[in-house]
Amino acid sequence: MSDNIAQDNEELSFGLIAASGAARRLAFEALKEARNGNFDKADELMRQSQETFVSAHDTQTQLLTREAQGNHIQLDVILVHAQDHLMTSMLAQELIVELINLYRTKQDKQ
Repeated sequence: MSDNIAQDNEELSFGLIAASGAARRLAFEALKEARNGNFDKADELMRQSQETFVSAHDTQTQLLTREAQGNHIQLDVILVHAQDHLMTSMLAQELIVELINLYRTKQDKQ
């Protein structure tokens, strides 16, 4: 693999880490707002989290497209770490949406 492609793949991996981490952080901020009864703020933060996650997912799609086109992506610790960030962010978002709904239901019954 040429140095330029390796460097580009590394930059994509770091971009994936940054975007996924930001999406996860926003989701947890939304959860905190929901716990405090601030559902409008929680909804806005979840919207931002999901938009940020799309950026991370787009980066992953770029990597998958390269692989599908025959440009093998060398598996390294940074890429594995990036994929871990992406998956934990996705799981966090899914669970936090459910937790926010539980907080809403709890508040509605009071």
